[in-house]
Amino acid sequence: MIISTKGRYALRVMVDLAQHQNGKYIPLKEIAERQEISEKYLESVLKVLVKEKFLLGLRGKGGGYMLNRPASQITAWDVISLTENNGLAAVSCLGPDAVSCPRELSCSTLPMWQEFEQVVREFFSKYTIEDLAANGRETYDYVI
Repeated sequence: MIISTKGRYALRVMVDLAQHQNGKYIPLKEIAERQEISEKYLESVLKVLVKEKFLLGLRGKGGGYMLNRPASQITAWDVISLTENNGLAAVSCLGPDAVSCPRELSCSTLPMWQEFEQVVREFFSKYTIEDLAANGRETYDYVI
């Protein structure tokens, strides 16, 4: 299983916005520069996140993007599963558009694949965007 570039970038963007939220829209150009992602590609990633209501987008002067809800309420699974066309299915028969498999009732490996998908979902669901944003912040709370 490989997470696509789109999925990884979407996660990076969400973390970036959480780290830089200040109540104002953050311009696309700033996000692209910080994350070293082309603006053109980043637009396609942001479009999906806005469409699915993870982000608010505003065009024009003073426009940009901001989180639509608290970073503590968005998990890595929310973002990754949204951007992956196969929903991170380990095997094609478990994908979101899979047709019923004629071997489903007799498949000895199906329970293993289902359990694997559950483990992946649980793993990514335990990390919020807030958690990931805190990982990237350096703290300088010591006194010399």
